[in-house]
Amino acid sequence: MKIKSSEFIISAVGPKQYPVDGLPEIALAGRSNVGKSSLINRLLLRRNLARTSSQPGKTQQLNYYKINEEMYFVDVPGYGYAKVSKSEREAWGRMIENYLREREELKLVIQLIDLRHPPTALDISMYEWLSHYGIPLCVVGTKADKLSRNQVAKHGRIMRDTLGMPKGAPLVLFSSETGEGRDDLWRIIAHAADIPAASPPESQHERQETEDNG
Repeated sequence: MKIKSSEFIISAVGPKQYPVDGLPEIALAGRSNVGKSSLINRLLLRRNLARTSSQPGKTQQLNYYKINEEMYFVDVPGYGYAKVSKSEREAWGRMIENYLREREELKLVIQLIDLRHPPTALDISMYEWLSHYGIPLCVVGTKADKLSRNQVAKHGRIMRDTLGMPKGAPLVLFSSETGEGRDDLWRIIAHAADIPAASPPESQHERQETEDNG
């Protein structure tokens, strides 16, 4: 995917703040500290477009990023952070559930799970909830660079089995450090958003220019 432009648009807390241009939206969901911001930055070849918070669970809104004037990434608040109050968790839960179930522009949810560990009960619940409502879903195992090649394959199988993923369901093993899985994930995103994905690979020079301009 050739990244021509990427920018932060808005932190939305409800439908009145969502963009109204009708562009397809790709949501990213996962536990706090699973690497959503790092994944967004790697996909877009930007260093700090999506900020990594020093306080897990701090993100309380849906953060919208517009890419190439043709689609949005939507960073969903991380789930499972204990220091967030019960009332806040309930409010976030209602906001997220309403967005995921009712937003017509939503074309795909990318569920991020730390590949180093088996999916948690919360990861399983999120996967089952999304599957139950028929929401298009792609699972991404993050931090693949922290494992050996043999471990990556093994942990990928564990993730599939633990989640009960049907045969053929998309699972991308991803590293924000090395870029492993980036091209595969972009193909899935482009297909879901119905945008062209057959751009030639970016050269190292183009990649550096993108980062420098960010």
